[in-house]
Parts: sequence; C-alpha cells; structure tokens
Amino acid sequence: MVALPLSEPGGVSPTIEEARPLAWALHDGKAGMASQSLGLAEATGFSFVEKRLSVHPPWRWLPPRLWAAPLRAVSCDGAPLAPPWPDLVVACGRNSAMPALAVRRASGGICIAVQIQDPRVGSSEFDLMLVPAHDRLRGRDVLVTTGAIHRVTPARLAAERRRFPLLETLPRPIVGVLIGGSNRAYRLSLHRLGEIADRIAASVRETGGSVLVTPSRRTGTAGIALMRERLAEVPAVIWDGSGDNPYYAYLAIADTLLVTADSVSMVSEAAATGKPLYILDLGAGDRKFSRFHANLHAAGITRPFTGRFDTWSYTPPDDTARAGAAVRAAVLANRQRRAPC
Repeated sequence: MVALPLSEPGGVSPTIEEARPLAWALHDGKAGMASQSLGLAEATGFSFVEKRLSVHPPWRWLPPRLWAAPLRAVSCDGAPLAPPWPDLVVACGRNSAMPALAVRRASGGICIAVQIQDPRVGSSEFDLMLVPAHDRLRGRDVLVTTGAIHRVTPARLAAERRRFPLLETLPRPIVGVLIGGSNRAYRLSLHRLGEIADRIAASVRETGGSVLVTPSRRTGTAGIALMRERLAEVPAVIWDGSGDNPYYAYLAIADTLLVTADSVSMVSEAAATGKPLYILDLGAGDRKFSRFHANLHAAGITRPFTGRFDTWSYTPPDDTARAGAAVRAAVLANRQRRAPC
C-alpha cells in the first residue's frame, strides 16, 4: 500500500528530494494497531509501505524486551526487514516497538522511529512517541492525543460512501452501530448485547429510520446472530464479515453513531466524523478507559445512550493531522541535518 504526497502544506510543490521520503508502517495485524500505524503514515503525506509483522518462535513466547535480535524475530510476508532503510518507521503496539528501534539503529541515522502508544520498552530511544491523554507517559518527545490515531478523513469517507450507494436508500435517520466485544477491561455478554439491541430497536421504532451494524472479530458469530434476531423488526443492515468491509461507509452515511465502550479506536474514529456519538455502556472498565471516556464526555463529544436520539455538534479532534504534521517535520529536519553542506 503506497500513498504519494501531492504538495507541501500551503500548496507549494515540494522538491523531488523532499517529495520522496519513504515510511514503513509496522503493526502486528490487529485491526486497532494497523489502523493507527497506517493512519499516521498516511497523515505524513509521505510514500509508505505497510509491514504486517509475524513474530517467530521462540520470540513470540517472550516479552519484546527480551528479544536479543529483533530483526531476526520478525518477518513481513516471509521476508526479513532489510535495507534499503526508510526515512521513517512508524510502530504501534509492543510487538512492533523493538523491530522499529532495530531498523532505526541499523539505518545509521537515515531513519527516525515513531511509536504510537507506550510499549513500556525502549521508550527513551524513540524520536517521537504519540500517547493518548488517558495514558500517563509524558516527556519532551511525547505528543499527547485525545484518543487513537486513525484513518478517518473527509476524502476517505466520501470515497467509501460512493462505493455503497444502496445504503443511501435506507430510511432516515440512519443509526450506525459499532460493536466490539470482551477485552481485558470489559465483558460484552450475550445478555448485555441483547439489551443493547432491544433498546436500539425500540428507539428506531419510535423515531423511524434504520440501523447499520458493524461488529468486530470480538463480537463473535453468536453475537452477530443475536443482533440480527433482535433487530429483525426494524430496517437494519448487519455486516457479517463477508465481502467488502463497509465500515467507513457506515461512518459516512449514518446520521448518529453508537459505539460500545470497549474500543478507544472505534470511538476515536466515530468522533472524527463530528456526528452525535453515543457510548454503549459495558460497565466500569479500568482506569484508562474511564479517563478516556470522561475526557470525551467533558469535551462534549460523547454522551451515554439512554434510548433517546438527540442532535449536537462539536469540533472533531485533530489528533491524526497534528501528529502527521509533527512527524513530517521531524523527518524533513533529519534529512536536512544529514544533507551535505
């Protein structure tokens, strides 16, 4: 996957030397990690290559801080991470952190390394770290974001909207529902999922309109079947994981968005649309999630879903664009330092 820059900020065409910095976007295949790594790479405006890493035994059974040779511990599509080295390596998650730093060291100063989220390993070696406000890490080379970095842009939403024209024929208002699943902080039981579906169905029957539901892998087949059953009496489209993924189209087309509390990435992506955004409660969660949700609620971005649809507006967080600009500046500054006098 490659993205090419069109121009420098302000509309000035870049020189060939500046126009062709290359970035690697490292991630371990998890959807949330991939979205953040790719989103930041796209936001720089540089050309980039996606590197989905596989961790080999015995390294996959060891914490990354014990990887004696990170470049031998991972591969991408069966091939090692090898030169020519990029100007920038973006990593998201613990499994990408040590390989990113190994690339930085091996490049001999050509490459700078940027880490999304605190991997709790090698933090002092990264040129820049991006952490959400609900994390505690702070420092000179730490950029704090409201939520997760993502790939939601007006251009992507418009393009994905055009790819799914039949969704536009659904009765309005359209409610987009993003369902996650159980994780270390939350438990989404079938009982709770049934309650959520019943409340959505009752609200739509009262107000009219229709429902678009996109589950995650953590929702499971039983959860998808339950949603289909409980929403059978209202106009609803539920993606079952087959065919083209309509996720961004749902974000673009929906008038109101509902997101389960378990995913910082999904909530951040929904918030990027500027649309009314309700959080579907799954219990207390942990302290990090509690801080995240409290921050967005205090900013007027989210509200708890109580069965009623309201309308409000807010300025979408500019985390991804701001981070992309900061990383771009760091890469170009590094190139300038290395340029011959």
